[in-house]
Amino acid sequence: MQVTAERIGRAAVLAAALGVSACAGRGELDSSGTGIATVRSACPSVGVPAGTGDVTLFDPAGRRDADALDLSATMTNVRSTCTDQGDQILTGVTFDVQARRQRTGAPRDVTLPFFIAVVRGGSAVVAKRVSQVTLHFDAGSTRAQGPGTASTLVTRTAATLPDAIRRQITRKRKAGDEDAAVDPLTQPEVRAAVLRTSFEALVGFQLTDEQLKYNATR
Repeated sequence: MQVTAERIGRAAVLAAALGVSACAGRGELDSSGTGIATVRSACPSVGVPAGTGDVTLFDPAGRRDADALDLSATMTNVRSTCTDQGDQILTGVTFDVQARRQRTGAPRDVTLPFFIAVVRGGSAVVAKRVSQVTLHFDAGSTRAQGPGTASTLVTRTAATLPDAIRRQITRKRKAGDEDAAVDPLTQPEVRAAVLRTSFEALVGFQLTDEQLKYNATR
């Protein structure tokens, strides 16, 4: 069994919670009464779910001791760009895969699968695609590196806060008002609306259950 939508969704819950907290941190009340200073971007946040940024291969595959270690690889330098215009929000993700092998004799090509998933509201996987990155080891070399690319699309309407919620967040508040010291992002209906319109673009290695278990216990 490989990395499932349910697993990705659970891994994304923490990322979404952090995203909402970040919004609350930026949304500080302005003493001049201008309301919340900043409203979050419609662009998805980008990250690597815990336990999916590394992969280890063994030979033979059934062993897990040091003598059977074949290759280990890490996903690093994850970067993103966002085109926040038009009806579709396009997010491009690039990363590097750095790998090290134990046996250094002949040249070798290794293909590793990876996924990119769109998660809504911290738990709902609304899209997922699996691709591959290929690494080439020269003869006698222990190390190889290769680039990976992926992209996601999110509709603008899905990522846009309702006008009523946006007005509630940005409404002017003056010192002395009953709710002047209340951050609207702590209110359940506002927080729920922010979650519904919050998306993550998550990228990681497409791992088997055994590989996930190894990453969790090593």
